Amino acid sequence: MSESNEAVEHGTSRTRGDTHTLHWVLHLSHPVRDVWAAVATPEGLPGWLAAADVLEPRLGGAVTLRWLNTPDPAVAVHSGRVTAWDPDVVAEYSIDLHGRCRFHLEPAGTGRSTLRFTNELVSDDSFRRDCLAGWHHHFEFLVDALAGRPKDWSTWSADRWSELRSQYD
Repeated sequence: MSESNEAVEHGTSRTRGDTHTLHWVLHLSHPVRDVWAAVATPEGLPGWLAAADVLEPRLGGAVTLRWLNTPDPAVAVHSGRVTAWDPDVVAEYSIDLHGRCRFHLEPAGTGRSTLRFTNELVSDDSFRRDCLAGWHHHFEFLVDALAGRPKDWSTWSADRWSELRSQYD
């Protein structure tokens, strides 16, 4: 098991009707400024999540994320707006596929931080489980990226995602 697999605990979810709220708390051995750079900048996002083809860093700004594990733009490209922005504290994007994605950072001692992530989306239960596995997998990539090992998307396979998906059933 890699370092990233050990560091990321399973997320939780709460459902009301067809609205799902997914949640993670990650305790990271990196300062807020480094985590912020990874979750809220066009330079940091591709190392663990997606290319930020557009990211206007302000409330109401446009955002277009392009997932790098598929070449099909119909599946890979999703757009929306920045729905909360407080530098080094909160970055929140609402995008067409994943709904509201909120990253909330707080210092947790010298050189450490806590990332609280919430994803609120409207979907069926199968997609909820897909997203639980997907975010979990991406957070493993985040841990690696923060350690200086950004994801090489040419090596991506669905194997780990499938393993996680079975754990979220």
